Amino acid sequence: MSLNAAQRPPGSRHLLIVDDDERFAQRLARAMERRGFAVDVALSVEQGVESARRSPPDYAVVDLRLGDGSGLDVVQALRDLKSDARIIVLTGYGNIATAVAAVKVGATDYLPKPADADQIEAALLAEEGSLPPPPEQPMTVDRVRWEHIQRVYEQCDRNVSETARQLRMHRRTLQRILAKYAPKG
Repeated sequence: MSLNAAQRPPGSRHLLIVDDDERFAQRLARAMERRGFAVDVALSVEQGVESARRSPPDYAVVDLRLGDGSGLDVVQALRDLKSDARIIVLTGYGNIATAVAAVKVGATDYLPKPADADQIEAALLAEEGSLPPPPEQPMTVDRVRWEHIQRVYEQCDRNVSETARQLRMHRRTLQRILAKYAPKG
Protein backbone atom coordinates (compact mmCIF):
# COMPACT_ATOMS: atom_id res chain seq x y z
CA MET A 1 0.00 0.00 0.00
CA SER A 2 1.81 3.05 -1.24
CA LEU A 3 0.54 6.42 -2.38
CA ASN A 4 2.80 8.81 -4.21
CA ALA A 5 2.62 12.48 -3.25
CA ALA A 6 0.17 13.30 -6.09
CA GLN A 7 -2.32 10.63 -4.92
CA ARG A 8 -2.33 11.75 -1.26
CA PRO A 9 -5.11 14.06 -0.09
CA PRO A 10 -3.90 17.65 0.44
CA GLY A 11 -2.79 18.31 4.00
CA SER A 12 -2.52 14.61 4.83
CA ARG A 13 0.23 13.50 7.17
CA HIS A 14 2.38 10.96 5.32
CA LEU A 15 3.60 8.14 7.59
CA LEU A 16 5.99 5.31 6.70
CA ILE A 17 5.86 2.18 8.87
CA VAL A 18 8.86 -0.15 8.56
CA ASP A 19 8.46 -3.42 10.48
CA ASP A 20 9.11 -7.04 9.49
CA ASP A 21 6.15 -8.23 11.58
CA GLU A 22 3.55 -7.89 8.82
CA ARG A 23 0.52 -8.37 11.09
CA PHE A 24 1.72 -5.69 13.51
CA ALA A 25 2.57 -3.31 10.65
CA GLN A 26 -0.85 -3.71 9.02
CA ARG A 27 -2.70 -3.31 12.34
CA LEU A 28 -0.71 -0.17 13.13
CA ALA A 29 -1.30 1.16 9.59
CA ARG A 30 -5.08 0.80 9.97
CA ALA A 31 -5.00 2.48 13.39
CA MET A 32 -2.91 5.39 12.10
CA GLU A 33 -5.14 5.82 9.02
CA ARG A 34 -8.10 6.23 11.40
CA ARG A 35 -6.09 9.02 13.06
CA GLY A 36 -5.71 10.89 9.78
CA PHE A 37 -2.35 9.65 8.48
CA ALA A 38 -1.71 8.55 4.87
CA VAL A 39 0.28 5.36 5.48
CA ASP A 40 2.88 3.38 3.52
CA VAL A 41 4.12 0.05 4.89
CA ALA A 42 7.52 -1.55 4.26
CA LEU A 43 8.58 -4.93 5.61
CA SER A 44 12.37 -4.65 5.24
CA VAL A 45 15.27 -2.21 5.23
CA GLU A 46 15.37 -2.37 1.43
CA GLN A 47 11.63 -1.69 1.05
CA GLY A 48 11.77 1.09 3.65
CA VAL A 49 14.62 2.94 1.94
CA GLU A 50 13.00 2.46 -1.48
CA SER A 51 9.64 3.78 -0.24
CA ALA A 52 11.33 6.77 1.39
CA ARG A 53 13.22 7.61 -1.80
CA ARG A 54 10.03 7.35 -3.85
CA SER A 55 8.08 9.62 -1.51
CA PRO A 56 9.86 11.01 1.59
CA PRO A 57 7.42 10.82 4.54
CA ASP A 58 6.63 13.48 7.13
CA TYR A 59 6.62 10.80 9.84
CA ALA A 60 8.10 7.33 10.22
CA VAL A 61 7.85 4.43 12.65
CA VAL A 62 10.81 2.07 12.22
CA ASP A 63 11.52 -1.23 13.95
CA LEU A 64 15.13 -1.39 15.14
CA ARG A 65 15.76 -5.02 14.15
CA LEU A 66 14.54 -6.08 10.73
CA GLY A 67 15.04 -9.37 8.92
CA ASP A 68 17.49 -7.91 6.41
CA GLY A 69 19.39 -5.51 8.68
CA SER A 70 19.14 -2.63 11.10
CA GLY A 71 16.32 -0.14 11.16
CA LEU A 72 18.99 2.48 11.88
CA ASP A 73 19.93 2.26 8.19
CA VAL A 74 16.36 3.29 7.33
CA VAL A 75 16.50 6.12 9.90
CA GLN A 76 19.72 7.43 8.35
CA ALA A 77 18.26 7.27 4.83
CA LEU A 78 15.09 9.07 5.98
CA ARG A 79 17.12 11.76 7.72
CA ASP A 80 19.21 12.29 4.55
CA LEU A 81 16.06 12.57 2.39
CA LYS A 82 13.96 14.76 4.68
CA SER A 83 15.74 16.40 7.59
CA ASP A 84 12.54 17.53 9.33
CA ALA A 85 10.81 14.12 9.34
CA ARG A 86 9.72 12.89 12.79
CA ILE A 87 11.06 9.36 13.20
CA ILE A 88 10.14 6.98 16.01
CA VAL A 89 12.19 3.81 16.54
CA LEU A 90 10.41 0.78 18.02
CA THR A 91 12.10 -2.27 19.42
CA GLY A 92 11.45 -5.30 21.55
CA TYR A 93 15.10 -5.17 22.66
CA GLY A 94 14.95 -1.94 24.60
CA ASN A 95 18.01 -0.65 26.35
CA ILE A 96 19.56 2.76 26.77
CA ALA A 97 22.51 2.06 24.44
CA THR A 98 20.27 1.30 21.46
CA ALA A 99 18.08 4.31 22.26
CA VAL A 100 21.14 6.54 22.20
CA ALA A 101 22.30 5.01 18.90
CA ALA A 102 18.86 5.60 17.37
CA VAL A 103 18.79 9.24 18.42
CA LYS A 104 22.36 9.81 17.21
CA VAL A 105 21.46 8.74 13.66
CA GLY A 106 18.38 10.93 13.61
CA ALA A 107 15.43 9.33 15.39
CA THR A 108 13.13 11.78 17.17
CA ASP A 109 12.07 9.30 19.84
CA TYR A 110 12.40 5.68 20.88
CA LEU A 111 9.62 3.42 22.18
CA PRO A 112 9.88 -0.13 23.49
CA LYS A 113 7.48 -2.74 22.12
CA PRO A 114 4.70 -3.35 22.69
CA ALA A 115 3.72 0.24 21.95
CA ASP A 116 0.13 0.99 21.01
CA ALA A 117 -1.14 3.44 18.39
CA ASP A 118 -1.95 6.08 21.03
CA GLN A 119 1.64 6.06 22.34
CA ILE A 120 3.04 6.16 18.82
CA GLU A 121 0.77 9.02 17.76
CA ALA A 122 1.69 11.00 20.90
CA ALA A 123 5.40 10.51 20.17
CA LEU A 124 4.99 11.46 16.50
CA LEU A 125 3.04 14.63 17.28
CA ALA A 126 4.93 15.71 20.41
CA GLU A 127 6.30 19.23 20.30
CA GLU A 128 10.02 19.52 19.63
CA GLY A 129 11.92 19.57 22.91
CA SER A 130 9.00 18.43 25.06
CA LEU A 131 9.90 15.89 27.69
CA PRO A 132 7.93 12.70 28.23
CA PRO A 133 6.22 12.24 31.59
CA PRO A 134 8.31 10.47 34.24
CA PRO A 135 7.91 6.69 34.28
CA GLU A 136 5.26 5.24 36.54
CA GLN A 137 7.80 2.72 37.82
CA PRO A 138 11.45 3.85 37.73
CA MET A 139 14.17 1.33 36.86
CA THR A 140 15.48 -0.93 39.60
CA VAL A 141 19.12 -0.75 40.67
CA ASP A 142 19.77 -4.06 38.88
CA ARG A 143 18.30 -2.66 35.68
CA VAL A 144 20.36 0.56 35.93
CA ARG A 145 23.53 -1.55 36.38
CA TRP A 146 22.62 -3.72 33.38
CA GLU A 147 21.91 -0.62 31.24
CA HIS A 148 25.28 0.88 32.18
CA ILE A 149 27.09 -2.32 31.22
CA GLN A 150 25.22 -2.41 27.90
CA ARG A 151 26.17 1.21 27.16
CA VAL A 152 29.86 0.62 27.84
CA TYR A 153 29.71 -2.61 25.79
CA GLU A 154 28.28 -0.68 22.82
CA GLN A 155 30.86 2.09 23.23
CA CYS A 156 33.61 -0.55 23.09
CA ASP A 157 32.18 -1.84 19.77
CA ARG A 158 30.87 -4.97 21.51
CA ASN A 159 34.40 -6.06 22.48
CA VAL A 160 34.05 -8.09 25.69
CA SER A 161 37.71 -7.82 26.75
CA GLU A 162 37.83 -4.04 26.33
CA THR A 163 34.46 -3.64 28.07
CA ALA A 164 35.70 -5.72 31.01
CA ARG A 165 38.81 -3.52 31.26
CA GLN A 166 36.70 -0.34 31.17
CA LEU A 167 34.35 -1.66 33.84
CA ARG A 168 37.20 -3.14 35.92
CA MET A 169 35.60 -6.57 36.08
CA HIS A 170 36.67 -10.06 35.13
CA ARG A 171 35.93 -10.94 31.50
CA ARG A 172 34.09 -14.16 32.43
CA THR A 173 31.87 -12.29 34.88
CA LEU A 174 31.02 -9.83 32.15
CA GLN A 175 30.29 -12.66 29.69
CA ARG A 176 27.84 -14.21 32.17
CA ILE A 177 26.09 -10.86 32.64
CA LEU A 178 25.87 -10.27 28.87
CA ALA A 179 24.46 -13.76 28.29
CA LYS A 180 21.50 -13.07 30.60
CA TYR A 181 18.35 -11.18 29.72
CA ALA A 182 17.84 -7.71 31.14
CA PRO A 183 16.43 -7.63 34.65
CA LYS A 184 12.77 -6.61 34.91
CA GLY A 185 11.98 -3.03 35.80
